[in-house]
Amino acid sequence: MSVLIIAEAGVNHNGSLENAKKLVDQAKKCGADCIKFQTFKSDNLVSKDAAKADYQKKNTKSNETQLEMLRKLELSFDDFVELSEYCKQKKILFVSTAFDFDSIDFLNGLVMEFWKIPSGEITNLPYLIKIAKTHKPIILSTGMSTLEEVEQAVDILRSNNCGDITLLHCTTEYPAPYEVVNLKAMETLRQKFNIPVGYSDHTKGIEIAIAAVAIGATVIEKHFTLDRNMKGPDHQASLEPHELKAMVEAIHNVEVAMGNGVKKPAESEIKNRSIARKSIIANQSIKKGDIFTEKNLTVKRPGDGISPMKWFEVLGKNAVKDFEEDELIEL
Repeated sequence: MSVLIIAEAGVNHNGSLENAKKLVDQAKKCGADCIKFQTFKSDNLVSKDAAKADYQKKNTKSNETQLEMLRKLELSFDDFVELSEYCKQKKILFVSTAFDFDSIDFLNGLVMEFWKIPSGEITNLPYLIKIAKTHKPIILSTGMSTLEEVEQAVDILRSNNCGDITLLHCTTEYPAPYEVVNLKAMETLRQKFNIPVGYSDHTKGIEIAIAAVAIGATVIEKHFTLDRNMKGPDHQASLEPHELKAMVEAIHNVEVAMGNGVKKPAESEIKNRSIARKSIIANQSIKKGDIFTEKNLTVKRPGDGISPMKWFEVLGKNAVKDFEEDELIEL
């Protein structure tokens, strides 16, 4: 199964449908399989006095509340209907994360192949139940979570008859420092739950996402933006289009290179064996009947004669003919 690459547009449209469509265009051009947005009613999502995260304060350089910030980033349900249709035209999967009950009900009426549950909702019991009861497949981010919290969420989803679950290892920091990524936790999740595991990447650059694919990620999610210099909370921790394209290409290269695990020569290698390997060769002139010794034999390229693995089988035998120096030995 191919790695599913989700280009996380999030709120990097800055509340503009036009920008959102440009993000769709770029995600498709860069080779992503899916573009993901965030659907919410700001007043349903945060209380009026909720503070912004440190990274949001730093990137927006404003004293506004989280609610005031989110209102500027909100797209309407009508906008998402149009975006969904636009993605269909562009032949790229449309997905949006719902952050409140109204948004779940709305998105459930659109064509989405799966739900993406963000890390912040993993402890939201009524939210998890409502999502599960749609019976669609779920991709669940696990940032900020203990293994026990992930287990609780998975149990809730399964007990309410959700579709297939994929877990995404994630570090909820923007950007996430390399030393806290802990990619090996992907394997912990895989072994614990015996379900597909992927990685939602908030680091700078593309190498960690590529490494995640090399150790078995089935889904990669990565924030991207039209321009990292745009004003907004998530642009600084996002890839620009040329970087997203490079990541997609690298992931596909790694995916192909993973192979099937069978250790055998590739077809393209076989022609090089006689060039790179060695044979048993005369180290000096040898007369017919002479005994082969470590003095008159040596090992050199090419490899289309007697293999050096038969060295001790050859020693002590008599030469069947005259051999010139550097001539392949025959028995």
